[in-house]
Amino acid sequence: MLRDRFHSHSPWLPRFAALLTALAGAVNIASALTPDIRWRGHLLLQIEAVHTIEFFHALALPTGAALLLTAPYLLKRRRRARQLACFLLITIGIVNLLKGLDFEEALVGWAVAALLYGGRGQFNVDHEPITLRSAVWRVPLIGVICLALVVIADWVDHGRLKFGRKLLGESSALLRFKQGQDHFGRHSAGAFGHDIHWSWIPLGVHFMEIGALLVIAYVIFRPLAAPKAWPAASVRRLAVEVVREHGQDTLSFFKLRPDKHYYFNEDRTAFVAYRVEAGTMLLSGDPVGPPQAFAELLHEVRGFARSRGLKLAAVGASEQLVKIYDELGLQALYIGDEAIVELNNFSLEGRSIRKVRQSVTRLKKAGFTAELDTLATLAGSTLPEIERVIELGRLGRPERGFSMAMDSIRGDCEQDTLFVLARDAAGAIRGVLHFVPCYGRPAVSLSMMRRDPSTPNGLTEFLVAQAIELLRERGIEEMSLNFATGARFMHAPTSRIEAGLGRLCHRLDRFFQIESLYRFNVKFFPRWDTRYLVYEGAFGLPRAALASMWAEGQIPKPRLPLMHA
Repeated sequence: MLRDRFHSHSPWLPRFAALLTALAGAVNIASALTPDIRWRGHLLLQIEAVHTIEFFHALALPTGAALLLTAPYLLKRRRRARQLACFLLITIGIVNLLKGLDFEEALVGWAVAALLYGGRGQFNVDHEPITLRSAVWRVPLIGVICLALVVIADWVDHGRLKFGRKLLGESSALLRFKQGQDHFGRHSAGAFGHDIHWSWIPLGVHFMEIGALLVIAYVIFRPLAAPKAWPAASVRRLAVEVVREHGQDTLSFFKLRPDKHYYFNEDRTAFVAYRVEAGTMLLSGDPVGPPQAFAELLHEVRGFARSRGLKLAAVGASEQLVKIYDELGLQALYIGDEAIVELNNFSLEGRSIRKVRQSVTRLKKAGFTAELDTLATLAGSTLPEIERVIELGRLGRPERGFSMAMDSIRGDCEQDTLFVLARDAAGAIRGVLHFVPCYGRPAVSLSMMRRDPSTPNGLTEFLVAQAIELLRERGIEEMSLNFATGARFMHAPTSRIEAGLGRLCHRLDRFFQIESLYRFNVKFFPRWDTRYLVYEGAFGLPRAALASMWAEGQIPKPRLPLMHA
């Protein structure tokens, strides 16, 4: 059903319409700049005066240019661009008939207008409302400023001209890329009383008017903006309530990070968390709420993204949601596996786990111990010590995470989070594991794993092994340990291509810690739960991948340099 609803959103129509509109604009510009067919001109003179023909001839050039300017916005499915293009194409058809009986161009223009009107449902990107506070005053203001600058430039070059009809005529000719009675670039006294060259004025004016047209087009055709302000406290409280009621997925709690926006369904029982990056509405994991609400919610989210000119993508999507995304016309790409340790089946006995067992034994002999606390039960003086270890463990690198990590340990929603702390013989905290809850099931997800770099090797293995014991005593049955990018390519490739990708993961390990994280997870014999990157359109994958890497902090996002006074 959802597939049928979205098949009407055909990708070819906006592309075809944009191409035809651009061609119509180019043809009309060429027609305006070339002489009319002689016999048609003589026939037209029997109907209208010469100056009327000249007027419509001059009108064809800016109308054709406006069509060229509108075409890229048709490609982006902008609703207002379609409306303007229809008006221009109908108008230019009339102009073509009245300037030279160019019925071929007129018929082409009207046919393209009919195509745009018939496919109006495909142009569904809404726009920022044009109000007196936004665009109505800006558009004529930009045009007036441009015209005023042209007049001033003309006056500077021809100082003998007085403001009046002749000066306006010269300026009008310049704006229409035509030569007036006077010529720029002579040795002239100009308005400043000394010999100067002003041959650059025509080119400068043309750049200025093209820039003004681009600014006006941006003001008119800019799409609805995605929310910029982070959700209000009341919205965050509602998200917390939904997560506590329905947050069974191991990634649900991570949606409560403060750097995410929320989109709720109509009855406010389900939501997605997202961020806008690289023109993409990037969803964090799966929706949260009753599973039966997911299909309709994602359908609404798709419409929300389209109305703002955004591509839709999701990082960390589960296998259960892939079918719904497929019905929406989106594609899913395997990106890795989440390591789930089944605590009741874990044991330090046996040869296969001897290295972990040796690390645990060595650290215990060195006086290290482990304890389990919630944020609510931690002593006030302990938190700064935990944060010191977290900061040391970062090693100066930027904080990473979006879909599978929290960005702090002090949030209002984090009273249920758990800490496994490693203390040395003197009682100082030297290592930290931070876990978030999975509501409605006996499971937790690892949010943060840090240790003081000066501690002995094996402290992390010691912490995880001790966490398994402590969490098991608390009644927890599953622990989401880490996400391993491309894990299948390294532990169970099914083809030569996947084996090659596994070798690539090995080479990229020093930059992204892909293989080393996978090998750490393998030590605890986890179950692998597949996760996907969902993207829209044949060319949506590079954009979705870039948005995901920016959001997760895997690659730095380019920013304009700060301006200092």
